[in-house]
Amino acid sequence: MRTIGIVREWHSDEGWGVIDSDITPGGCWAHFGSVLMSGYRSLRTGQTVSFEFERGGQDGYDYRATAVWTGDDRPETAAAQNPSAAYRSTLSLEFDAPASGAETDHAE
Repeated sequence: MRTIGIVREWHSDEGWGVIDSDITPGGCWAHFGSVLMSGYRSLRTGQTVSFEFERGGQDGYDYRATAVWTGDDRPETAAAQNPSAAYRSTLSLEFDAPASGAETDHAE
């Protein structure tokens, strides 16, 4: 679902906060990963935002934001177009070739 709300609190050091709206009683938990903006993704207490959410418990809240943005129009996934320099991850795997003449276990 989509609605407009006000950021009740935002913990930049921990990357999460709570958004209040009429249709999310008790507040909607939000993670910086759901904030659609390029660069450092953060919100400000008292800021008006649009957001999409789902029902699902998260840290004591009955609702969890799946996308949060400022303004009326939902941006394309800004994070995919302009990834944040705040985090980046890569993984490379290399396997050694088996030694020649190595025996293998075969169950018969």
